[in-house]
Amino acid sequence: MSGSVQDNGQAASALGAIESAALRSDRFRLEREADWQRLEAIVRKMEKGRLRKVSDEDLLALPGLYRAAASGLSVARETSLDAATVAYLETLVQRAWFVVYGPRTSLAGWLRSFFAGGWSAAVRAIGADVAACFAILVAAVAAGWLLVANDPEWYFALVGREMAGPRVPGATPEMLRATLFDNADQNGLSVFAAQLFSNNAQVSILAFALGFAFGIPSVLLLVQNLALLGAMLWLYSGAGLTLDFAGWIAVHGTTEIFAILLSAAAGLHIGRTLAFPGPRPLLSAAAAAGQRAAVVMVGVVLMLVIAALLEGFARQLVDTTLGRFSIGGFMLVVWCAYFFAFPGTRRWREERAGEGGLR
Repeated sequence: MSGSVQDNGQAASALGAIESAALRSDRFRLEREADWQRLEAIVRKMEKGRLRKVSDEDLLALPGLYRAAASGLSVARETSLDAATVAYLETLVQRAWFVVYGPRTSLAGWLRSFFAGGWSAAVRAIGADVAACFAILVAAVAAGWLLVANDPEWYFALVGREMAGPRVPGATPEMLRATLFDNADQNGLSVFAAQLFSNNAQVSILAFALGFAFGIPSVLLLVQNLALLGAMLWLYSGAGLTLDFAGWIAVHGTTEIFAILLSAAAGLHIGRTLAFPGPRPLLSAAAAAGQRAAVVMVGVVLMLVIAALLEGFARQLVDTTLGRFSIGGFMLVVWCAYFFAFPGTRRWREERAGEGGLR
C-alpha cells in the first residue's frame, strides 16, 4: 500500500514538472512571439526579393530583431524548452543570418566586379611581391644559362631528357630550327593544349598553396621553372636561333610566365604576411592576405587557359617569328595595361568606396 502511494506521488511530481516546463515554454514563447513573427515577415519579403515592400522601420529594426531571436535561441537551448520552439528558432535565426550577413552578390555580379577592377586591384595590392618575384625570375633565367654554359650536363638536370627530346646540346641548328617551325600540321592540338593547361595549373596552384611555408616553396618553384627557360635559351642561342626561340616562347609565354609569376607572388604574399603580419593580429592579417591572393589566383586560372590555347594553336599556326612576337607582345601589353594602368570602372570604384575599399 505504501509503495503504491509512493509511486502515485512520483507520478504526480513528474506530471507537475512536465506541466511546469510546458507553462515555462509557453510563457517564453508568448513574451517573444510578436518579435519573431515580425522578423519572419521581414525575412520572407527579403527572400522573395520584395525589398521595396519592407518599411524603413522594419529595416532599422532588422538587426535588433535578429540578435533578439539569436539570444532567444540560446536561452531556449540552455533551459531545454520544447523541441518545437528550439527547431522554429534555429530555422528563423539561420534564415535571418543570411539576410543580415549573407552575400548579396550573384555570380554574374561577382564576375562583373572581378573584371571591372577587382582583379587588377588585387594584383596591385601584392605589387611588392610581384616585383620581388620578377627579380627572382630574371635571376633564375640567368642562373640556368650560366649553369649550362659552364657545364652542359646541367642541361639535363634542369630540362630533363624526356622533355628535351631533340633539343639537346650538340644538336645541329637545322634540327633545333625544325622544333620551332613547320609544325602547323600537327594533330591533336586541342589535346596538347589541355595537357599544357593541366601541367601549368599544377605548378601555379602548388606555388600558391605552398605559400603558407613563408613563401619559400613558391620561390623555389619559380626558380625551377625559369632556370629551365634559361638553359633552353642558352641552347638555341648557341645555334644562332635566339630571336626565333624568343618568338616561339613569347607567343604564349608572355601570358603563361606572367600567370606563374603571379601565382608565386600570391604564395609569397601569404608567406610574407605570416612572417611579418605588421600591426594587425596574425589571423586578421593572414585572412586579408589570403583574400587578396585568392582573387589573384582566380585570374591566374583564366590566364593559363588563354596561354594553353595560344601554345596549342597560335604557336603552331603562326609560323613566323615576327607573327609570334606580335601576338606575344600584344598579350603582354594587354596584361600590363590591365594590371598596372586600369584603375577600374567608375561604377566599381564607387561601389568599392562604399564598401570601405579592398583591405
